[in-house]
Amino acid sequence: MLDQTILEKNQVLFNELGLTTELLHAVEEQGYIEVTPIQQKAIPLILKGKDILAGAQTGTGKTAAFTLPLLQRLQSKQDGPRCIRALILTPTRELAAQIHESVKIYGKHRPLRTMEIYGGVSARPQISKIHRGVDVVVATPGRLLDHVRQGNINLSGVEIFILDEADRMLDMGFIRDIKQIIKQLPKKRQNLLFSATFSQEIRDLSKSLLNNHIEVEVAKRNSTVDRIEQLVFPVDKLRKRELLSEQIGKGNWRQVLVFTRTKHGANRLAKQLNIDGIETLAIHGGKGQGARTKALRDFKAGSIRVLVATDIAARGLDIEKLPYVVNYELPNVPEDYVHRIGRTARAGQNGTAISLVCIDELKLLKDIEKLLNRDIKKKFIDGYAIDKSIKAEPINKGRQSRSNTSRHSKSSSPKALGAKPTGTGRRNRPSRPGKNARNRKGKRAGG
Repeated sequence: MLDQTILEKNQVLFNELGLTTELLHAVEEQGYIEVTPIQQKAIPLILKGKDILAGAQTGTGKTAAFTLPLLQRLQSKQDGPRCIRALILTPTRELAAQIHESVKIYGKHRPLRTMEIYGGVSARPQISKIHRGVDVVVATPGRLLDHVRQGNINLSGVEIFILDEADRMLDMGFIRDIKQIIKQLPKKRQNLLFSATFSQEIRDLSKSLLNNHIEVEVAKRNSTVDRIEQLVFPVDKLRKRELLSEQIGKGNWRQVLVFTRTKHGANRLAKQLNIDGIETLAIHGGKGQGARTKALRDFKAGSIRVLVATDIAARGLDIEKLPYVVNYELPNVPEDYVHRIGRTARAGQNGTAISLVCIDELKLLKDIEKLLNRDIKKKFIDGYAIDKSIKAEPINKGRQSRSNTSRHSKSSSPKALGAKPTGTGRRNRPSRPGKNARNRKGKRAGG
């Protein structure tokens, strides 16, 4: 590895990066003129054929950072039959679809064929496209490996291999699949590895994948977007839904992405919010691809106000001008908090990230604040004072953290959350959505 980190430079324009007229025209049609830091640093290196390890958070323009130079490097005419020349691996179907769309948009003036390969849909149309010939494949590891094992696809002609969101790949247990796919690639190729964080696992992977690479990092490790206002609302676990409904109604929030830990929790919350009169849909791994795509489309169009998602389903979602992200439940892994709130404040916009934190989650909150190297501001909502008599309970984790830092501790206390008495009485009792709740919340949320 070259012991080198590219230093910050002054802002430059796309036409200063050495891109062709065709690509510049496609970029201009999307309304982009100035490049982001990751684009400024990565594009020239990729154009030169360098292997890179790039660290960039979501919402930094990293997709264009590898898509544009990839398309330019594939502009030379290929000899012989058409074969796959570029492979982009992503952790989720949603991210694969978004990258595929970016390749089509930026490559609209080039005679290149691109396709997406992921599970949850029929494999037959994918096989047909592969047999007709394709230049660029955007895929998730599982379905791609299925095609490899069945002899449907040949990766021996790949010139450029891109591993996007590598940290999430490792978290989701794709490392074995990735290694099997890499064995199918030619040894001589250009490799690009993008990751939001540089853990030791990522370092180890880069050593085995990259050749004499250059490291590019545009933000401090695990840093969050400065434009995001981060708030913690202390609240009892059984009153989270009530508080969320009230805030959406009072604040007239129109686009809210809400995170839960499990798909069952996502379904339950979506049902409750709809009872409260708030148009809500849920997306998670248990939903079919068609249902997930429709839910995201309706959310972007504004026909639903709230989208409840699990981490796996929401990874890579690109929603312009998303004003609110809510952690209905804190993630088990602190880094996931960074990925979650990175859905807002994208492309120069401002955003708000709110976490509803109960006594059970104090250790998780502490781990997140340690990762961020800062305390997150606590905001106490009148009528939702923490009940100090409630004991902390262990959190049933859907998947284990990669380290012990995310393990929940029973020693958490209301004092640690800064609980203060803001009122007692009827409103402090846990509520369940019933007839009265439907009438009260439905009227409030409809404003």
